[in-house]
Amino acid sequence: MEAKVKAARPPRLWLRVLAPFAAGYFLSYLFRTVNAVISPDLVRELGLSAGDLGLLTSTYFFAFALFQLPLGILLDRYSPKRVEAVLLLIAALGALVFALGGTSSTLVIGRALIGFGVSSCLMAGFTACALWYPPARLPAVNALILCAGGLGALTATAPVEAALHFTDWRGLFCVLAALSVLAAAVIFFVVPERPRSVHHTTWREQWQGALAVFRNREFWRVAPAATISQASFMAIQGLWAGPWLRTVAGLTRDAAATYLFWTAAALFVGQLGWGFMASRLARHGVAPLTLLKMGIGVFMLVVACLVAGWSSLPLWVALGFFGVSGSIAYPIIAQRFPAAQAGRANTSLNLLVFLCAFFLQWLIGVIINAWPAPQGGYLAAGYTAAFGAVLLMQAVTFAWLLMQKPSPRPSSEQI
Repeated sequence: MEAKVKAARPPRLWLRVLAPFAAGYFLSYLFRTVNAVISPDLVRELGLSAGDLGLLTSTYFFAFALFQLPLGILLDRYSPKRVEAVLLLIAALGALVFALGGTSSTLVIGRALIGFGVSSCLMAGFTACALWYPPARLPAVNALILCAGGLGALTATAPVEAALHFTDWRGLFCVLAALSVLAAAVIFFVVPERPRSVHHTTWREQWQGALAVFRNREFWRVAPAATISQASFMAIQGLWAGPWLRTVAGLTRDAAATYLFWTAAALFVGQLGWGFMASRLARHGVAPLTLLKMGIGVFMLVVACLVAGWSSLPLWVALGFFGVSGSIAYPIIAQRFPAAQAGRANTSLNLLVFLCAFFLQWLIGVIINAWPAPQGGYLAAGYTAAFGAVLLMQAVTFAWLLMQKPSPRPSSEQI
């Protein structure tokens, strides 16, 4: 089997390696953003407050973040296909718990299991591609996995809204549970094993490495702005964009889902576009840090427009495209560390991003909760205050980022 797969043409590898892991990341992003569409049903059926809804949805980010560092050890000790197949079964269990839940606490447990279960989807896919593809092709195949996530975000908008005309949110999550089991089976039985020399990293070494990254000054030159920018976008796009469009802009559910669809489409383009622009502009002397500052700056302007109550489809398209500009920070931070330490630096940034996304998504709900409407629901002023608080956090960290200068050389501080 090993010889057959090794000699297979690229299309064979696409089917046996790339496609299964891309399907897993598709489900991961679909789970992440689907609550933006189904939130009215959750509120109506379970009587959730805005704070409850924010906590419920953001639990995904919390469980996802907490498993990032242990995940690195598991991917090192075991094959990525085994790790992701097992975790996707946990995601399927979480989807069933969510579908059958009758209380907010049960839904929180289900959502946490989902976040835990899909926490490996991107990193396992990247690891598997590194095992089977030559280094020169990794940027392209990794980009295809990221695109699968963009398709998941697209599916979680208008297509999900259309599906809700034939079933309810409980039926939808039962389908997602079945798809998670199917994806786990395909990854486990279709993706081939490949013998490799494994460097066993202990739990203690992994934690020590992460803590050393957090003590490094080079990391903190870029991490605050990158973390708040990415977390803000994830918190808004993953949940609060839908309620904002329905409450502040006064759109119907179908119209709001259409706006979310085009926001996700812009996210899809941005996931490819920002990395491509960073590579091309660097050849012309434009440092990636400069591009990062520009992207985050424009993203802040878009959020400021939302705080002002402005709404248009081009504005939301801009939110999707510039909201993912913070991803440029990963290669920037990697370049500030020696090559052997770059992976730990990026994992540490990912941990911060998802923990912050959990906090911001919950915080927005708490703030909105303080402005209840007499006729039910919440006033537009609550969304203005919540998004304004997020913008303030962005402004503080962006001011710090503006003070930083390009530094392509690895840090002299050793980890």
